[in-house]
Amino acid sequence: MEISWLQAALLGLFACLSSMPGLGGTSVGNYTLGRPLVGGLVCGIILGDIATGILVGVAMQVVYIALVTPGGTVSADVRAVSYIGIPLAMIAIKSYGLDAASADGAAMATSFGTMVGTLGTVLFYGTATINLAWQHVGWKAVEKGDFKKLYVVDMVLPWISHIICSFIPTLIMCKMGAPMVDMIKTYLPMDGVAMMTLFTVGSLLPCVGIAILLKQIVTKAIDFIPFFFGFTLAAALGINLVSATVIAGMFALINYRIKMLTVQKSATVDVDDDEEDI
Repeated sequence: MEISWLQAALLGLFACLSSMPGLGGTSVGNYTLGRPLVGGLVCGIILGDIATGILVGVAMQVVYIALVTPGGTVSADVRAVSYIGIPLAMIAIKSYGLDAASADGAAMATSFGTMVGTLGTVLFYGTATINLAWQHVGWKAVEKGDFKKLYVVDMVLPWISHIICSFIPTLIMCKMGAPMVDMIKTYLPMDGVAMMTLFTVGSLLPCVGIAILLKQIVTKAIDFIPFFFGFTLAAALGINLVSATVIAGMFALINYRIKMLTVQKSATVDVDDDEEDI
């Protein structure tokens, strides 16, 4: 599997769009297009293997399912994970002859994602550092009363930052991906200690993402019950997590309506008490 210059350029473009302020802000860009789950579909379409792209994206999404950037602090750059890590992982899986749906395929995907995601923090902070220069230009425009120039500062100048720190690195790393993976394959055989360690660590990485998610949503012990209910359904009924999510959505709707009825009943009781007082 080899990535052409055109495919690498498209991947670089999506790496830019996934965090550009002009693409609907971070809600549409970083928190949607930049997520591995969506990036896997995009990479699959660009590289002509949608199934592998989605499977690799799902494996990586579990690791970064609860990743947030409080105050601009990041532990991993999902742009790099989605549009550098996923293509490289797809090449590696094909090169090693693995099945993307297998445990070894998922472990390799998460390992590549973590490696590139950590490296991507350099690109993230590089982009932020260059953007400081555009912020200085914006403040100068405000002092002079040239408010129209702020549109250029917000919508045009950041493209320079992203071309330098997103487009070009993605273009080069994706284009050079096949030789890089071939070199890894030569020096790190499947039955070697290094690759076995990689697979072992990669298999454990999804636990980190799930643990972070639990830390955010679990406030008391009883909160674990609905969380484990989905996994019980998947194991007992043989359904996948997507089906379990649909079922969970139905339970959430029922719970919401019950709570709304309780609120309405409480409001009615309060109104009746006020009328009696009058």
